[in-house]
Amino acid sequence: MDLEKVMSGLEQKHPGEVEYLQAVREVLESLEDVLAENPQFEANGIIDRLVEPDRIFTFRISWVDDKGKVQNNLAYRVQFNNAIGPYKGGIRLHPSVNLSILKFLGFEQIFKNSLTSLPMGGGKGGSDFDPKGKSDNEVMRFCQAFMTELWRHIGPETDVPAGDIGTGAREIGYLYGMYKKLTITNVGVLTGKGMAWGGSLIRPEATGFGAVYFAKEMLKSKGETFEGKTVSLSGFGNVAWGAATKINEFGGKVVTVSGPDGYVHIPNGMTDEMVEYLLELRASNQDIVKPFSFEFPEAQFHEGKTPWEVKVDIAMPCATQNELRKNDAEMLVANGVQYVAEVANMPCTPEAIEIFTANKDILFAPGKAVNAGGVATSGLEMSQNSMKLNWSAQEVDEKLHGIMINIHNACVEHGTEADGYVNYVKGANIAGFMKVANAMLEQGVI
Repeated sequence: MDLEKVMSGLEQKHPGEVEYLQAVREVLESLEDVLAENPQFEANGIIDRLVEPDRIFTFRISWVDDKGKVQNNLAYRVQFNNAIGPYKGGIRLHPSVNLSILKFLGFEQIFKNSLTSLPMGGGKGGSDFDPKGKSDNEVMRFCQAFMTELWRHIGPETDVPAGDIGTGAREIGYLYGMYKKLTITNVGVLTGKGMAWGGSLIRPEATGFGAVYFAKEMLKSKGETFEGKTVSLSGFGNVAWGAATKINEFGGKVVTVSGPDGYVHIPNGMTDEMVEYLLELRASNQDIVKPFSFEFPEAQFHEGKTPWEVKVDIAMPCATQNELRKNDAEMLVANGVQYVAEVANMPCTPEAIEIFTANKDILFAPGKAVNAGGVATSGLEMSQNSMKLNWSAQEVDEKLHGIMINIHNACVEHGTEADGYVNYVKGANIAGFMKVANAMLEQGVI
């Protein structure tokens, strides 16, 4: 494979799609040796087929706000690859949503879902609609309008959307209600559903729980545990909440959370009361973290700054793509960080990743491995829906824990270098790729 030739061709076909091109490059850089050892992949055009979505649906959503004014939004569904199972990936509702971001997320989802070992392909969707500041009725009307277009392209064995940024339990409920009305069916076509109508226990916590289970295995590989370790988190939503909950359980100290307005520093670590307050903060729908410092005076708010300037043992970015930049990485390294685990999707820029991976005293793991617990639990929700039953929280948690241990083991198997250093980025990309590539090979050119 000529990497630069592939990337040049993609850049010509998809100019300006920065996030998508970044995600493709990051994966393909890891695969050069594997592709050289497996000429059958190149002979069958696996890479050329893998980097382009199977199909993309783009549509307008028109809805009426509470003042009677017609509003219009743009929406997408990217069905990227279904070689190993139905397309699976969330619906993001945020003003920043564009095709590049959804293609990057859908591409990452292929490998993330493959790593779980569950039969799920990769996809993603969303709209530039902003739920923030909207009434429940406005959100309902938007979601219903969204589903009137989306329903014909999804199904429990075709494409199973889920929640994402801006799409929580409320939005999933409105989307599912309209899907049922349009199709006259009651099937597991969306995940993240309410417990009374097909949801799974611990799904809201799953991404954060899974990330901590993965980080626990990273620590274990160096003979360490979370006990007494300081941890910086970014974000303050479900993901950060789930991570903080599990870190406290394992004896770690969460010393930061953040929002678009800045970050709060809790020098002595978050108490369980503080962790639970994150849910209240998120439910306020203000998207700012400063009120945390009003509720807990011992928390120091730093306006307009990132949490990565705080000296910690472990950094776990939980917010959004490209939030941790080169200067942030330099600060973390200078302050002696030992572990960096991406909990969000691609939260570190390529320059930041280069700094982490160049320093082999630091273990760095990518989001497609670390945050796979969310979609893994969505897969477990799909299994429960298919069997028409619910597992206990303990059963789901045990299965999630086992999946994350297996993902870590796969990363170690494929990412261990000659000097013993574990390149988690390479390991995750190769492990995820091989399963999908072989499935594509066995199913012919389609």
